[in-house]
Amino acid sequence: MTSKVVVTGIGAVTPIGATADATWQAALSGTSGAHTLDNDWSEKYDIPVDFAATVDPSVVEENLKRVEAKRLDPSSRFALISAREAWQDAGAPEVEPERLAVSWATGIGGVWTLLEAWDTLREEGSRRVMPLTVPMLMPNGPGAAVGMELQARAAVHTVVSACASSTESLGLAFDTLRSGRADVVVAGGSESAVHPITLAAFSSMRALSRRTDSPETASRPYDIGRDGFVMGEGAGALVLELEEHAKARGAKIYAEIAGWGVSNDAYHITAGEPEGKGSAAAMRRALESAGLQPADVRHINAHATSTPVGDVPESTAINKLLGSHTQDAAVSATKSMMGHLLGGAGAVEAVLTVLAVLNRTAPPTINIEEVDPQIELNIVRDTPADLPQGDIAALTNSFGFGGHNVVAAIKSV
Repeated sequence: MTSKVVVTGIGAVTPIGATADATWQAALSGTSGAHTLDNDWSEKYDIPVDFAATVDPSVVEENLKRVEAKRLDPSSRFALISAREAWQDAGAPEVEPERLAVSWATGIGGVWTLLEAWDTLREEGSRRVMPLTVPMLMPNGPGAAVGMELQARAAVHTVVSACASSTESLGLAFDTLRSGRADVVVAGGSESAVHPITLAAFSSMRALSRRTDSPETASRPYDIGRDGFVMGEGAGALVLELEEHAKARGAKIYAEIAGWGVSNDAYHITAGEPEGKGSAAAMRRALESAGLQPADVRHINAHATSTPVGDVPESTAINKLLGSHTQDAAVSATKSMMGHLLGGAGAVEAVLTVLAVLNRTAPPTINIEEVDPQIELNIVRDTPADLPQGDIAALTNSFGFGGHNVVAAIKSV
């Protein structure tokens, strides 16, 4: 079966918006979600970073019943809220449960549940540990919550490939539909890992920005003064289905997921291959899978974390891939606003890429004062950029610890 895979619903919960549309509008406005955390972690644990980009707590309070929230790790809460939004946005498709699948992702999983349970065990004893601790901390917990909510019986997959996780979940959903194993797949990813242990660990790696005096400007991809990423949290969800299935039920269609590519650097557990060979391979395979040429790519939502060593290889890879067409592709680095959502990043960035293609508008990259001279890209800075009319294509890139490189190709319809 070679039918097109299309997007018919989107949802998102991010540090800059409680819904997909709110996130999109905030991204167009160049809104930063980073802020100083309202806790004593930095002082108590001697952590040099005291800021992150977090979701407004009212989002959970307003969208989940108290009993629901209590039984879900924060990563699962975000998953369920974003998936519900996407499902309703798609018109709540009438599909047989045996033909409905979920492809979800996380990079870390239920870290809050695990560590709070450990604290409870040490301080109050084993009888006070919640009976649901194990299902709440499992990495497949968010996907399972979405699957049970929608009664998805074709399959519920969980992808864990660090910060490439949810783009890979999108690719798995694509393959599931094209293979005929399902008619509709809800794909996405979620993460809630803004915790003192992760802040301390990433700080020890020198991976986090230390601009404690100005959190909102700390994430600055491509800037010569970038000093690390900003931790973020949230979720993104997309309802995917075959084009004929979507048209038969009269669904609105946002865009086409035209193909995807995957590779691995096999170089270092945390550092990407310095010449961008693996990321270039993933981008090339995504184009080949989609039947696209470099000249077709008019927009890229880059991985662009704002780390000194990470941004340059991706820029090198884009130049290798697009060659003389590099300056035709408007590059957005939306982590500059939302921070890095780790395993949830790819799904939210896919939602933004779908909206960019639909609206012919590339969101800006904020906080760039001086572009690193090693980076030669057509970066969208400060304000949105218009994309061409007619048929266009975009790439959304995700790279993760372990050498994972995953790229999705998205086309206009």
